[in-house]
Amino acid sequence: MGGLSGARERRVPTGGVELRVAELGDTSRPTVVLVHGYPDSKEVWSDVAVRLADRFHVVLYDVRGHGRSTAPRPLRGGFTLEKLTDDFLAVVDAVSPDAPVHLVGHDWGSVQSWEFTTVDRTRGRIASFTSLSGPSLDHFGHWIKKRASRPTPRRLAQLVDQGAKSWYVYMLHTPVLPELAWRGPLGKRWPRILERLEKVPAGDYPTPSLGNDAAHGAWLYRDNVRSRLRRPRADPYAHAPVQLITPTGDVFLSQRLYDELESWVPQLVRRTIPAKHWVPRTRPDQLAAWIGEFVDTQEALRQSGRATSLALVEGGRPRGGARRRAALTRYAERFAGQLVLVTGAAGGIGRATALAFAAAGARVIAADRDGAGAAGTARAALAAGAPRAWAETVDVADEQAMEKFAAKVEAEYGTVDVLVNNAGVGLSGPFLDTTPEEWRRVLDVNLWGVIHGCRLFGRHMADRGQGGHIVNLASAAAYLPSRVLPAYSTSKAAVLMLSESLRAELAPRSIGVTAVCPGIVNTGITRTSRFAGAGKEEEAERRRRAAKLYGIRNYPPEKVADAILRAVLDDSAVIPVTPEARGSRLLARLFPKGARAFARLNPPV
Repeated sequence: MGGLSGARERRVPTGGVELRVAELGDTSRPTVVLVHGYPDSKEVWSDVAVRLADRFHVVLYDVRGHGRSTAPRPLRGGFTLEKLTDDFLAVVDAVSPDAPVHLVGHDWGSVQSWEFTTVDRTRGRIASFTSLSGPSLDHFGHWIKKRASRPTPRRLAQLVDQGAKSWYVYMLHTPVLPELAWRGPLGKRWPRILERLEKVPAGDYPTPSLGNDAAHGAWLYRDNVRSRLRRPRADPYAHAPVQLITPTGDVFLSQRLYDELESWVPQLVRRTIPAKHWVPRTRPDQLAAWIGEFVDTQEALRQSGRATSLALVEGGRPRGGARRRAALTRYAERFAGQLVLVTGAAGGIGRATALAFAAAGARVIAADRDGAGAAGTARAALAAGAPRAWAETVDVADEQAMEKFAAKVEAEYGTVDVLVNNAGVGLSGPFLDTTPEEWRRVLDVNLWGVIHGCRLFGRHMADRGQGGHIVNLASAAAYLPSRVLPAYSTSKAAVLMLSESLRAELAPRSIGVTAVCPGIVNTGITRTSRFAGAGKEEEAERRRRAAKLYGIRNYPPEKVADAILRAVLDDSAVIPVTPEARGSRLLARLFPKGARAFARLNPPV
């Protein structure tokens, strides 16, 4: 997917230049205008544009002096924000004369789009604005002044951090040298640099006009940056709803730049994405989904004549304390609209995890061998806030069933963004009493179920090339030996090592892998656990005692689910959950003899 070969093109004259405009999709549908940044041309948006074109009228244009648009003469003074605003109005008057447009900008496309969204002469022409990797120069100027006029160690550190990230801005103010570099060795090497540092796939971008685009675009900085940062406008308030998408790995912009954005934007939705700067090329699926969802919401509100506060959590504020509200907001910023698959979702940790992702606005697939239980979780996920939720029946230990399941998910729901391999069974009892059949069952579910999930859905993530995350449920038993859990501990130790190895392999593909290691959690696993070497009556009694112990401990699965969301958010490698899990991990690492001595104890179940 990609390319603009099927786009309709037109020329739009404005302010002494001629802009080349491309259009895709049905002109009777809402218009989405995509504005590129530096040193790009409109082709940076091609992968996103084709994903939006089946639902919207999509418009892209080469900014003056870029791509096939002509450059002003002279260049100096020809790229001011005022002239760029004239260009934008000329384009939208040509492509959508009777209705406001939904604006999307990346990098300098976002910088200039902030100008469009905050000046009076565009009022009524913009229905919404999605900003990626480009702040308002006015907001930036006020951000600097606030920190410089009232310095604290934290504010000074923020200034220094952003100052270091802005090294390229200083270079672009140097006379002549940027033009020589871009038209010479830098322009030739730029595609390889993007591929190596940003993981930008090869394709129709960058275009052959890169050298001239970058040379002309240097005047975007020279004509605007110093003057606006020194004298920012006093009233740069957004007159349209704004969706801010912040790449957490952006090497050019600090996330702290947007700390006070709510004071300038009355209607704001925040999103974060684990990616670097060039997200239109590296994460087109997620961007298209978020843009489409935002446009649909604003169109529905506009058609009904209603306004919205755009709160990320229903009711304006999530319930709970301040720390809990902040966590829920972060989860919603990160996971809203993503596709999350949870195995073993009929109950316990799996169900709690599915509902936690649902509350963050994710689309949820609840999979379990218990089809009725999975269906109940899917219904609860919809009630918790998931825009879509599905139930699927599958035995993770069945290789052929998992292959068919993975193919169905990919065909019907799309590539999974977050996979949680949670399905598992318990088995207790001495090694010498454990039969080969019991070994096979616990390894088939606990280990092979994880292997099947990682192999099949991990392959889909890798083939898509847009990142993802895999969570594997191990256990504190993975690193704490026990005389009564040889089979269970072996399966979970293998899951832990598999996760660590897979994390190293998939890191270059921007796919994170986390092993979650809970301790004693109050779930229904005690009702289904087997006890090797025990008769029916003894096994029933051991289950009763285990359930009683877990009930007394009473550590809820919801806390494990919260740890899973935090682990994905932070891309953590290994997460012990519960105090005993953290303590036993410390014991195993610092005092291995003590851990081996502990393993000889006979637990009371």
